[in-house]
Amino acid sequence: MAGTRKVYTAEFKLSAVQMITEQKLSVAEVARRLGVTENRLHDGKKGVLKKGAEAFPGSGHLTPVEEELRQLRADVKRLEMERDILNKATAFFVTQMN
Repeated sequence: MAGTRKVYTAEFKLSAVQMITEQKLSVAEVARRLGVTENRLHDGKKGVLKKGAEAFPGSGHLTPVEEELRQLRADVKRLEMERDILNKATAFFVTQMN
């Protein structure tokens, strides 16, 4: 039976990582105190060290690069649809002229 997955706020995650990096607590100790897995803390620590505060954009919040990628993919989809419509229209008019 699948359980619901616990969702943590960005503030909670940053606070947990700060306990490890600034207060010099072990990952195991912080995991015990907060009731989370050590793996989740290791992943969070790696993310913060790599991306800083942008490591946890939150559900539905995209980083600027992810937002640009989403927009570019939408543009490609729209342009492909326009191209297909023009190709069909061209084929239609060619048959009408003959």
